[in-house]
Amino acid sequence: MRLTIELDREDDGRWIAEALELPGVMCYGESRDQAICLAERLAIEVIADRIAHGELPSSALAVSFSIPDEQMAIC
Repeated sequence: MRLTIELDREDDGRWIAEALELPGVMCYGESRDQAICLAERLAIEVIADRIAHGELPSSALAVSFSIPDEQMAIC
């Protein structure tokens, strides 16, 4: 399963990271890296929960994340 992390910076300076392929997987962080880390962790927890409830096959644990090139330039 390949997940895309979208980033945005709020007016108050916080970062928000969202796993586009998993609705509701969205996390705020004080830094860009913290927001990404929290979103990745939440995505893995959601996938594990769905596997435990039979909603996804165990092969869904093969997860990789990507951040679009245009998002990498955000500072």
